[in-house]
Amino acid sequence: MTFKQEIERRRTFGIISHPDAGKTTLTEKLLLFGGAIQEAGAVKNNKIKKTATSDFMEIERQRGISVATSVLAFNYKGKKINILDTPGHKDFAEDTFRTLTAVDSVIVVIDVAKGVEEQTVKLVEVCRMRKIPILVFINKMDREGQDAFDLLDELEQKLGLSVTPLSFPIGMGYDFKGIYNIFEKNINLFSGDSKKNIEETIAFDDVTNPELDKIIGSKAATELRENLELVWGVYPSFDKELYLKGEQQPVFFGSALNNFGVRELLDCFIQIAPTPRSKNAEERLVAANEKEMTGFVFKIHANMDPKHRDRLAFIKIVSGTFERNKPYLHVRNGKNLKFSSPNAFFAEKKEIVDISFPGDIVGLHDTGNFKIGDTLTEGESLHYKGIPSFSPEHFRYINNADPMKSKQLNKGIDQLMDEGVAQLFTLELNGRKIIGTVGALQFEVIQYRLEHEYGAKCSYENFNVHKACWVGTKNRKTDEFKEFERVKQKFLAKDKKGQLVFLADSQFSLQMTQQKYPSVKFHFTSEFE
Repeated sequence: MTFKQEIERRRTFGIISHPDAGKTTLTEKLLLFGGAIQEAGAVKNNKIKKTATSDFMEIERQRGISVATSVLAFNYKGKKINILDTPGHKDFAEDTFRTLTAVDSVIVVIDVAKGVEEQTVKLVEVCRMRKIPILVFINKMDREGQDAFDLLDELEQKLGLSVTPLSFPIGMGYDFKGIYNIFEKNINLFSGDSKKNIEETIAFDDVTNPELDKIIGSKAATELRENLELVWGVYPSFDKELYLKGEQQPVFFGSALNNFGVRELLDCFIQIAPTPRSKNAEERLVAANEKEMTGFVFKIHANMDPKHRDRLAFIKIVSGTFERNKPYLHVRNGKNLKFSSPNAFFAEKKEIVDISFPGDIVGLHDTGNFKIGDTLTEGESLHYKGIPSFSPEHFRYINNADPMKSKQLNKGIDQLMDEGVAQLFTLELNGRKIIGTVGALQFEVIQYRLEHEYGAKCSYENFNVHKACWVGTKNRKTDEFKEFERVKQKFLAKDKKGQLVFLADSQFSLQMTQQKYPSVKFHFTSEFE
């Protein structure tokens, strides 16, 4: 296959949703269709002790949530599909924001009963900011929920999307009969038997056909005809160009747990979803079909395999081909590195790959060279944009609970911070370490991982901070800045990169500081000019 064909058969996307909308279940069913797994892990069912293939950290198994972003790849109808499964839990939002820098499109999962929830709003905002094409899957149609048209309205109003349904449900909950596939003009009947892996479809070009009444009953048939007339009257017809520009969002209905409507979603997705897209670096726009390899680190995961203390850096290939044992330039360090065993993923299985193409995600074994946002190239100095750290919401002092293990604790904290699990601030005044996280659950994850992966115990102590603000670098020589440093000494810290950070203890004190020292600039993300 030529380089161009390899790029064209790749689809790299993320699945995003509010917790419990059924994201992990959908991911598994997609893998099932790809023939990548034989039996889904029935995420909620306690009788089956197999847990979801994509959740592999102990804490995820206990809580039934996805914490780390996992990468799953499979082949389907000649296309190579890479799914980035993101954590839905709001405490891990930052990990998800970073993952969105590595996808070419997303599928948003909505729960039919709960509609649009807060986490979805935040994530969709990021997608719209970056003009990422969005496809919506409304899940759990076999349960009672909101009316389909109300949901479509909600998508338009709360998320600012411009939707067009590509399938439509016949009934819902107890009366759920199936789905009319507008995209392929056929009907998929729902048997309610979740043991059947694949449902059969009946081709139906013409909904006025009286045969329809025999199949689904005349009441349901009449309702479907009326609904479809409304759909065709109210919503624009699907326009692939608009979808790819991020200006129109197709909607599908189904039930992932019963494996219903998932195939329609996947079949349509591989036809319309974008192939690997160009990406902006600070220096220039890099196109996927350029010959020279470039890629960036969007995630680092330590100790994926408890038997070996390894770190994997996840790299998204943007252009060119990544080859095993070929030296590449690590732009930030200015060093050439070679990788003898680059990994491709399949849930818990990893395999060594000789060559990877744009759109692929490769895991590189890392001894501590990589940080999130690093770029690898064949020699060109490029810096990919858009992987900032956000100001954390929760702050605590971290203390060593076992003085004999201080070396392990420091190593553990260091590696976890490189992964981007949380941010570390060191106070200028006394060198005490403070951990800042986006969500409170992160503290538990850190404590758990320090103990189980590094053999170190830590305890926390409250530290009252409202926001962490990165301090601008322009006017540091002025008297005003020196006075700011002297007066606010006990609120100043350095982040892991050595940037100066002001830890404001309240909204009020932040405003007062801004008024008092107008030439000192404060930023809420670590990426600023």
